[in-house]
Amino acid sequence: MKTDRKHAIETAEFLKPYITKTPLIGFLTGTGLSDTLDDLDPLAGFNYSELPNFPVSTVESHKGKLIYGTLSGRPLLMMQGRFHLYEGYSPEEVTFPIRVMQELGVRTLILTNAAGGINLNFSAGDIMIIRDHINLTGKNPLAGPNEAAWGLRFPDMSRVYDPNLMDLVRNIALQCRIPVQTGVYVGLSGPSLETPAETRFLKTIGGDAVGFSTVMEAIAGIHAGMKILGISLITNINDPDKPMETTLESVLKTAETSLKPLKRLLTHIISSLWTEPA
Repeated sequence: MKTDRKHAIETAEFLKPYITKTPLIGFLTGTGLSDTLDDLDPLAGFNYSELPNFPVSTVESHKGKLIYGTLSGRPLLMMQGRFHLYEGYSPEEVTFPIRVMQELGVRTLILTNAAGGINLNFSAGDIMIIRDHINLTGKNPLAGPNEAAWGLRFPDMSRVYDPNLMDLVRNIALQCRIPVQTGVYVGLSGPSLETPAETRFLKTIGGDAVGFSTVMEAIAGIHAGMKILGISLITNINDPDKPMETTLESVLKTAETSLKPLKRLLTHIISSLWTEPA
């Protein structure tokens, strides 16, 4: 599957008749987090399989649906489920939805994920603001010829996650009395989970949480000139000295029981984002 700008434009043109105002906010949900925005007023929705050139999610906990709607008057595009390298998709395919969002005018990108905690001061169910990431996938969506219309050949990565958006989240969390953590997210390719030795290594290099997503989309978003906000829901704690088996079922259960405060936080965040009229 080719994922050049021509294909992204084709997908964007397919969606434009259903979009009444430019969706300056893009929102992408992680494992078990598809139902994050209860207050979203959906105006149009498509299964990924209905969209031209779009990949299809193969993970059961990802709904695989793109929704255009409004929340507190803010028009946005919401992806219920993402694509992963471990599904066999290339970095370009994983980030294709970000390119479609770019062609549709998205300027602020909110990325959420379910992650394993490797900071032992964290607890399962914690919400973590991503302040930085470490890309250990061995992949990069910008490899190959650069599409100049999409961004610079060598985009700066010194501030991937927007400091102003991080401050906004902290202030809202304080007002809503929702505890939040801040940390570094380590992106791996997956799908096998970390060994105790690997977890020790990730802790040593400064990681606070680990997962199989987000990094590819963040890189593409920066290349596109978007402001990025990353939020992880910590679903389990990886203690290399006391290793415990982790299953998808346990991750989903923790995500489900911890979803209420995350929903409230994200709703307030999006409601607080200023968007210019289309």
